[in-house]
Amino acid sequence: MTEPLTRTPHRKTSHSRLIGVIVLVALAMFGLGFAVVPLYNAFCEATGLSGKVRTEAVAEKKGSVDISREITMEFVTALNNDTPLNFRVETPKLKIHPGQYYTVKFHAENLTDRVLTARAIPSVAPGPATQFLEKVECFCFSEQTFEPHQHRILPVRFVIDAALPGEIRDITLSYTFFDIGNKQQNTDTR
Repeated sequence: MTEPLTRTPHRKTSHSRLIGVIVLVALAMFGLGFAVVPLYNAFCEATGLSGKVRTEAVAEKKGSVDISREITMEFVTALNNDTPLNFRVETPKLKIHPGQYYTVKFHAENLTDRVLTARAIPSVAPGPATQFLEKVECFCFSEQTFEPHQHRILPVRFVIDAALPGEIRDITLSYTFFDIGNKQQNTDTR
C-alpha cells in the first residue's frame, strides 16, 4: 500500500518564492516598457544614430555655401499599406552644396472618393546627418487633407548645414505617408 502524499512546508515555500519572482519580473517588464522611449531618445541624442528628423520649420538665413563639397541627396517616398495615395518625388536625386538652399517638389494624389487626411513621417539616413538637415518648409510639419481625387504639389525647402562631417557624402531623406483619417474617425465614434 502506498502512503498518501502530503504537502511539505518546503514545497509551499518554493511556490511562494516562484510567484514572488514572477511578480517582480512582470513589474520590471512593465517599468521597462515605460522607460524604453526616454532611453531610446537619450541613446539617439548621445550617438546621433536616430535618423529622427525635426518636425518644425527653421528660418532661412544667410550663410556660407561650401561649393568645394558636393553631397548626393536622394529622396524616397513610401506609403503605409492602408494609405490610398499616389505619392512620388519630382526629382529623386540631387547633387547639392552644403549651405545652399534647395526646394524639392513632391506630388500626392488622393485615389479615393472621400476626403483623406494623412501625415508624412520623415526619416534621414545616415542618422548622424539628421542634425545637419534644416527645413524651412515641409509638408511633414502638419497633417495634409486631400479632397476626393485631389492632386497637390508638396514642396520641401531645406539646407544641409556646412558643418556636415566630411565623411558623409550621401544622404537619403525619405517620407512615409500614413492615412490618419480612419484612425481619427474610429476614436471619434467611441
